[in-house]
Amino acid sequence: MPMSFMGIRLTLTGVASSLVGLLKTRLELLSLEAAGEKTRLIKMLGFAFAALLFLTLAVLVFSVLVSVYFWPTDNRYLALGLLAALYGVIGVAFLLVVRHALLYDPMPFAATLSELGRDTEVLDRVRASVQAESRHARREPY
Repeated sequence: MPMSFMGIRLTLTGVASSLVGLLKTRLELLSLEAAGEKTRLIKMLGFAFAALLFLTLAVLVFSVLVSVYFWPTDNRYLALGLLAALYGVIGVAFLLVVRHALLYDPMPFAATLSELGRDTEVLDRVRASVQAESRHARREPY
């Protein structure tokens, strides 16, 4: 028996309502993750700034100490050159750590993307099921 216009309309309304509810849920998850990422980023930037400030002060005081200690000797230029090389190696090491973090840290909003992937799989299965039912219904005589 063919489905009436009213039945099709109710079915479409139900599907649209489900899709809107699904989209709302996913957007809520995205906003929660974004808020968490924002909080984490602000905290990390604060700690990074504090660490940078105190490490800069420590390097400055250490450099002055080495300079004052070696200034009366003939090794003063060697000492300053070694300090510059040491700071260069440390700077490159930090750049490599940052590069590694950018390349290999987990992707932001991974939970939202995972949920959207699962939603896509479910919708694909539903579509395949509806198509199979449609083919089956066309074969049956009325």
